[in-house]
Amino acid sequence: MAPDTPSDALPAPTPADPLVPQVAAGLAKLGLALRTHAWKDSAPRGLTPTQSQVLALLQASATPLRVSTVADGMAVTLPTASDAVKALVTKGLVTKTRAVDDGRAMALALTDAGREEAQRAASGPEFVTAVVDALSADEQAAFVRSLVKMVRTLQERGDIAPARLCVTCRFFRPWAHVDTERPHHCAFVDAPFGDRSLRLDCPEHETASAAAMAEQWRVFVSR
Repeated sequence: MAPDTPSDALPAPTPADPLVPQVAAGLAKLGLALRTHAWKDSAPRGLTPTQSQVLALLQASATPLRVSTVADGMAVTLPTASDAVKALVTKGLVTKTRAVDDGRAMALALTDAGREEAQRAASGPEFVTAVVDALSADEQAAFVRSLVKMVRTLQERGDIAPARLCVTCRFFRPWAHVDTERPHHCAFVDAPFGDRSLRLDCPEHETASAAAMAEQWRVFVSR
């Protein structure tokens, strides 16, 4: 049998997009930096990064949360969340109350000391400010838009718990204004805002209907 000619040979495999491993490597480095600084910042105050995350989650919520909701919001197992909550209760930073919707269930809320500690943790590592400041205003806005798209994709895939994003909120009106600096509108506060102010975890968030959410997303990514 005659050897295969180039036209008979199987096509060469398409090389993987080099952007994907580059992005993965960059995100891994950022994640490592965040974890490292989280330990450095939390340890002197007698907290673990997980405990600090619980405080931040409770601070961002308008109502007390159940342990299962905390676990889902942090993407950790229920035992991990329970251990962190138990430690925070012992330290006087979190208190347990009866859930409003079910008197048999317990909900978590911050104590005064817990709110103070959560506020200190909310400022985030100082290096994040320096990293963001290294970007121009336009790059910062583009970066926030990219984060919103990435988080929404993770949410749609079921890789993370539903996030309280502007783009999934019933109050969000994308590209409602001609002002390029503040093109979007928040019906909750009745005010325009720009991409730099897009939220990835808004306490006033109310989930839009599936149809409204799909239309909002279509309009948001159309420009």
